[in-house]
Amino acid sequence: MGHRLFSPGYWFFDLVRVTAAIPGLIWLRPRWTFESREARRAIRGGALIASNHQSHLDPVYLQFAVGYRRQRFVCMKEFFATPGLSWLFSHFMCIPVDRENVSMKTIREVSEALREDWVVSIFPEGQITAGGTGVFKTGVILMAAQAERPIVPVYIRMPRRWWNRLRVCIGEPIDVIGLCGGRPSLRQMEEISQRLRKTEERLETLCQ
Repeated sequence: MGHRLFSPGYWFFDLVRVTAAIPGLIWLRPRWTFESREARRAIRGGALIASNHQSHLDPVYLQFAVGYRRQRFVCMKEFFATPGLSWLFSHFMCIPVDRENVSMKTIREVSEALREDWVVSIFPEGQITAGGTGVFKTGVILMAAQAERPIVPVYIRMPRRWWNRLRVCIGEPIDVIGLCGGRPSLRQMEEISQRLRKTEERLETLCQ
């Protein structure tokens, strides 16, 4: 399952993680900031990490943000169109998504992974936003609700220059089930989406 640190079935995934960890930690020197004591607690079981999106390296930064867990990433389906990239993203257990029209197949696949205790990371903005945060799509709320798993807000402040440190701010988990149950209405999804966005804005301030 996704909560195990190492597993023979994921040798390629773990090999890349371990070999990249030491040079990455030396180069990026990540600095963690937590919104509260609750946010500081280690993620146990399945959880949906929702992060801002500023560069194509954000999945790497997120892996350092929660390095003690193996993560699956939701990424553009276009990455799977090229044979070489398709092989790579498949071995990293990425989940393809159509950014313009999130299908129920994608929602079910993410929800199933969450129920199997995976940490799944997603960028609710659906595109790279250079500064601040953009509009958060509500599909992320439905994914967490169907799986009955929390959403963990994360804000990444990527290094602007080579000597800058990577800054990661982690917020309190959002209990979607406690807020709206397993079948949220459109209004509830929009409300939680706005709450998630406001949390990201607070985390952005913490990362300054």
